[in-house]
Amino acid sequence: MHIMKVDPRSLKDNPDNTRQSKSTPQADALLLATIKAVGIIQPPVIFPEVGGGNGYVIEAGHRRTRMAIAAGLEEIEVLVVDAANDNGAMRSMVENIAREPLNPVDQWRGIERLVALDWTEEAIAVALALPVRQIRKLRLLANVLPAMLDQMAFGDMPNEQQLRTIAAANLDEQKEVWKAQRPKKGQPAAWWQIANALSKTRMYAKDASFGDDLREAYGIEWIEDLFAPADEDSRYTTNVEAYLGAQQEWMTNNLPKKGMIAEVSQWGEAKLPQKASRVYGKPGKGDHTAMYLDRNGKVQTVHYRMPEEKKTRGKGAVVEGGEDVIDAPKQRPDVTQKGLDMIGDLRTDALHEALTRAPIEDDTLMALLVLAFAGMNVRVDSGANDHVFGTKRFARHAARLLDADCKLAFDRDTLRVAARSMLVDVLSCRRGMSNSGIVSRIAGDAIGADGYLPNMGTEDFLLCLSRQALEASCKGALVLPRPKVRETRAALVEHFKDGHFVHAAALFAPDPRDLAELIKQGEAVEDDAAAATGETADGLEGELADGSLADEAPDLDVADPEADDRAADEDETAYGIAAE
Repeated sequence: MHIMKVDPRSLKDNPDNTRQSKSTPQADALLLATIKAVGIIQPPVIFPEVGGGNGYVIEAGHRRTRMAIAAGLEEIEVLVVDAANDNGAMRSMVENIAREPLNPVDQWRGIERLVALDWTEEAIAVALALPVRQIRKLRLLANVLPAMLDQMAFGDMPNEQQLRTIAAANLDEQKEVWKAQRPKKGQPAAWWQIANALSKTRMYAKDASFGDDLREAYGIEWIEDLFAPADEDSRYTTNVEAYLGAQQEWMTNNLPKKGMIAEVSQWGEAKLPQKASRVYGKPGKGDHTAMYLDRNGKVQTVHYRMPEEKKTRGKGAVVEGGEDVIDAPKQRPDVTQKGLDMIGDLRTDALHEALTRAPIEDDTLMALLVLAFAGMNVRVDSGANDHVFGTKRFARHAARLLDADCKLAFDRDTLRVAARSMLVDVLSCRRGMSNSGIVSRIAGDAIGADGYLPNMGTEDFLLCLSRQALEASCKGALVLPRPKVRETRAALVEHFKDGHFVHAAALFAPDPRDLAELIKQGEAVEDDAAAATGETADGLEGELADGSLADEAPDLDVADPEADDRAADEDETAYGIAAE
């Protein structure tokens, strides 16, 4: 290796030069100006001509040599090296990559030429300081139709997704599509149309629920997507029918006890049985499960609840007043009935989670217990009659507080666990017979259950909101409403994809009017109790509701002749007062 001066016009171009695509006029003008100003900073690399010639061949520095001739230089310094057995293919590749990134087409061709010269992919990766995965990716793109590669060499490149689709197709398919979609001379290619014509539905291994046994049974072969990120499972198959068949058989083999395989609607949702209500919170023991395949072939699971059988009214029911009443058109509420059902489920799960985990003072816990048993869904055996409601469910919590001799024996931690468990069983915001009413809202507000509500910025819930409610949610999220409702909904779903949205209607803070009604009901009950016992709310002797004195209250007509004696006994005990 030595340096010498030569006339740049005497040097010969290397036919195996890696960079075959022409450089831009702007890049050539910049290099020419630099050479005119300071000369050639780094000499071109040349080697003696082989095969009987006595000249020199340029290995690296074709552009520098051309610009030196354009600048009118009579001599330039060059670095003379020995001729390589690959005609300088690897050194040319390294030199070009180290300077200005090669056109991707030239990279593909260069790598293929090195492979033809017995270079391995690993050796090429080490020499070029590139990952082996990148080398394999570029080699995969060598499967692109040569006519397409020529178009790309002009700088008309498709995006990565389009390249992935084109490279995955066989050459015959590419040839047919290129024949139909080939652009006019000097015009860019419509790569999106070409990729669309060559695209095939892919089913990914990461979405498959079945194992290798079903994969082999259905003849599914995974293909690795070399364009996908290296840290994710990118295997896929285009054998859609076999993939869906394996998924279907897996669902059949793994169907739960109260499960069914549901059909899919045109919107990609599961078709549930008639009158079934979907459970959006945690499913209970009596709930059912439906499994289905979504549009990507992935197994999805939803839970639903069937209504209890109700006695229907007999025939002959008439409308009050005997006339048909035509209702005026009603404006759609902000939240539909399904949305209210979802809020009830989500709110109940958050309430139970808060009752289980949130810090609660002992005084608050006792107050919540009182509130829980005031819920309209609570029916408890008070001892005043022979009817029994819910004793088996509540007994398991009471049993924690008893010792082997059935005497109360517990520590404070055990008491707290029992109280929390009792509250979880009693308090509910679900719509229907289990709804505790306003007391569950008060309880949730007191313990901060709002913080346990999940993200409601989902397609399922936002479908339940009216246009006005959606636009109001946009204001709080700083999202611009769209002309169409579905576009506004999609914008909110995208905005809250990694965030947290809770609709104002789902918050636990109760309506002040409901609170006032609860207080009013409590005062009315106290007044009735005071009137029945002859005492005022302050515990003083007073008058009954009809104005007579307490000791002059008329006797009650009772069918049982012994009722008067029992009533007298009850008046002497706290149990009797509670029974009243």
